[in-house]
Amino acid sequence: MSSTQEGTFEALRAQLQEAAATFADGPDALEGILLGLVDDVDRAVREPLEIFPVCHHSPASAIAMARRLREKQPKVVYLELCEDMAPLLTELRNCKLPVAVQAFATEVDGFPAEWSPLSVVAPITEASAEYQAIAYALDTPGVELVLVDRSSDHVFQWEARGTNSTELGADPGASDASPAEEEAALHGDAIGVKIGDLRPRFAELEEHLLRHGRVRHWSEWWHQYVELPLGDSDHDTYRQVMLLIGSLFRRLAPGDPQRVRVDEDRERYMWTRMREHLAASGTDPADCLYVCGAFHAAGRVAEFGVHGTDTFEISPRSATKWQHGLIPSSHAAIEAQFGLAAGSVSIAATVWAKNVKRTRVEPYRLAGQAGAKKPKAKKTTSAAAPESAPPPSDRLTGFLQQPPVLDRLDEDELLGWSVEIVRAARRNGYLASTADAIAVFETSILLAGMRDRAKPTPYDFQDAAVTCIEKDIVPGRRDVRRLVEIMMGGDRTGQVGYDALPPLARDVHDRLVPLNLKLQQRGVQRALLNIASQPELERCSDVLWMLRYLMPQGAARPIMGERRLGERPIQESWDLALGTHQRALIELGYEGVSIEQVLEQRLRRAAYGPHATAATVLEAVEDATLYLRSRRLADELGTRALEVLSAERSVDGAPEVLRRVRRLLAYYRTSEPVLPSWIESFAKTGYAHYCTLLPTAFTDEGATVRQVAAMLGFLFSMESLALSLGCDRTQLELAVAQSHPQDPSKTVLLWAAWTHLGHLSRKDLRTRCDELLGNPLVVPAYPRYLSGFLHALEPVPSLTDFVVEAVSNAFGRLPDAVLLPWLPTLITTLRSGGAEPAPLLIREAGRIFPGRLAALDEWVPPWRAKPEPEAMPPARRADGSRGGALLAAHPATCDAVASLLGCEGTWEAADPDSPGVALTGRYPDTAVALEVLLAGP
Repeated sequence: MSSTQEGTFEALRAQLQEAAATFADGPDALEGILLGLVDDVDRAVREPLEIFPVCHHSPASAIAMARRLREKQPKVVYLELCEDMAPLLTELRNCKLPVAVQAFATEVDGFPAEWSPLSVVAPITEASAEYQAIAYALDTPGVELVLVDRSSDHVFQWEARGTNSTELGADPGASDASPAEEEAALHGDAIGVKIGDLRPRFAELEEHLLRHGRVRHWSEWWHQYVELPLGDSDHDTYRQVMLLIGSLFRRLAPGDPQRVRVDEDRERYMWTRMREHLAASGTDPADCLYVCGAFHAAGRVAEFGVHGTDTFEISPRSATKWQHGLIPSSHAAIEAQFGLAAGSVSIAATVWAKNVKRTRVEPYRLAGQAGAKKPKAKKTTSAAAPESAPPPSDRLTGFLQQPPVLDRLDEDELLGWSVEIVRAARRNGYLASTADAIAVFETSILLAGMRDRAKPTPYDFQDAAVTCIEKDIVPGRRDVRRLVEIMMGGDRTGQVGYDALPPLARDVHDRLVPLNLKLQQRGVQRALLNIASQPELERCSDVLWMLRYLMPQGAARPIMGERRLGERPIQESWDLALGTHQRALIELGYEGVSIEQVLEQRLRRAAYGPHATAATVLEAVEDATLYLRSRRLADELGTRALEVLSAERSVDGAPEVLRRVRRLLAYYRTSEPVLPSWIESFAKTGYAHYCTLLPTAFTDEGATVRQVAAMLGFLFSMESLALSLGCDRTQLELAVAQSHPQDPSKTVLLWAAWTHLGHLSRKDLRTRCDELLGNPLVVPAYPRYLSGFLHALEPVPSLTDFVVEAVSNAFGRLPDAVLLPWLPTLITTLRSGGAEPAPLLIREAGRIFPGRLAALDEWVPPWRAKPEPEAMPPARRADGSRGGALLAAHPATCDAVASLLGCEGTWEAADPDSPGVALTGRYPDTAVALEVLLAGP
């Protein structure tokens, strides 16, 4: 080093040392910090490989970057970005900014399964230094772009998810963002890699800066005290100031070992990668530019610099398979994820446009960049290497000592803002007038003066607009603060072009071409499918139903039409918003090459997951049949459902199992010549399974009445199929006989089972209900018996008329003190589990009760009407000749009946004119019964 360079910051060191001795108890208290800041800046400035410190989405950084790239023309640009994202950067020219580079993994290997899916995003806007570096490197021949930050896999290796958010994403507690808008979900729950994150990690320091700066949040402080002063500064001043800020925030950061370790390991990683590239390529460090966050530019690790040590070992990546792509981003998404104030990124975009116009710096834009203006013809530059710049001088001392720049008030700009916000407020329902525009104008100047500013900032104007226009009422869905954000540039949302989409997303767009819709546009579009007249649209319908299953709610929403087993669509109407949910569609592309493949993987994952139940597997079987029409997959998942059912020891999913197996059985019976083998085995196994669990479920307090009713419904509805496959009805008889419930609702279910099996007659059942109503000790609990009757309609629908009778008797005999509190229970029971029994009850009640009010007075319930005496057949003579002749004509039949009845005797000789008279006379009742059976009345 030359003596000139060694004495670059000697004057600043002397001043800080004197200040430390003056304002502290002794020079040792502050000297270490203050002089350490200068040492960090000096070390970074002396580095042969030029370090360019940046701040995340800072217009000042972007302007300084564009200016420096045109001056230096580096041959290699090292960028702080995940190294595995490099192949995606060329696709940025096919997108409309802002977008985010994403690494995505659904199947993890080496990380906890509950972390899946893993997602890392790095948003890029046009008003950012990183985009300027990327555009320069990709569009300038002979320039190489090298990403040197840790890979996406190392992001999760080094950071315990959910315990720290140092570089991974925003700390929710430190966010200045307002409640998340709909657009704030564009990044989902992805971890954000911040390029140039620059914010105090020392809470007291940030609070001190905000209080003395008279600002509300960090974004406003940065805009006022860094963006505006550095907007017109030269390269050396910009670089030294940014290095100083990065060193200050780093030295005053809390000593969290986890955060410090991650920060230092990232710096070791990046410098190790850069030295490896320099050694492999032989590039002169003077021809390179290292773009990184100011926080890392002032690092103090031993690996720092091209002459640093090579002791850092980079761990190998895990076996996780990562997918990479571009997803749409937005200003609101960046603000919400990275803890910026609402509207700050939009204001930064506006400031960027003004700086470009004021400084006349020609920014870099990727050739063919979607949504960008065509760049002007570039001036031809010589291919010779730029001359080496002289050693930088001390610019910090002058910058820190200069008084605040008193910008002249731009009255035309402020008047335009005031008029525009009043116009926007009127459109959104506010009673704003010209007087409000004048008030906003004057209040903005007043607030700026109170905050020691010569010129109102956008934040001052925003506060003034809220004070003068909004007052205490928001008539529409947008408040004035949001209107100001929109007026300052709005929430710009990026878009990934067709060529940059993964194969699955392109395939979806290609298959939906017959709809003649611009599916890449944001917003909701209506699609009308007349499949009856255009059968080719049925394929579009299949795609839409699969998208509805796979994508978030709202991406594909059916307005008319439904998909059921065994039915074919005729007409459908859809609301599509694939452009709005482009991120979700792109992430589907990480899971497979077609939506059919992704859907099959999802169904398999649900069926073979650790928490899979028989009900969830049957749902997967139904979805495979409904959406994929795959008999192969349905049979495989059906076999899996049989395995899961056999291993279950609870009846929690019995209602869902009953509902789905009934639907599948009805479908296969109407559409297939024979039932699949798996559903026959399921019925047989389920019959034995639920017979085994039935006695326990009746007495288990954890088993609900609906679950026990579903078990009985499965047993009774599958009984004929199960018996035909070899099951024994005795097993069901024994299960019911061993059931001894104590709960009134379950007791009624047992009565219903007895009635279905023939062990309890309607007369006996009616007698039991009358006894319950007649017992004053049981009357308060009688509504619970009625609830059991309602659930009993699931397994025994033939009791519908009896349930109507029981409910009618209850309403007629129960006192109001018992009946009225029970009505809510009745209603909730019908709503929760009475979707199928309710129509039966209504139809039966409509059949029984009179249709007119006049007939109600004379109406007698059918269960109270006295039955008419039946006409008895005339008694037959025991010794009639017909009986004797019939017995003599069929002696074998007579012997068989006598043996069944336990009668003993032998045939005796009798008068040939009346054979059998002796036997008939001995057993007259048997003779009469036999005559009735064989000869008829």
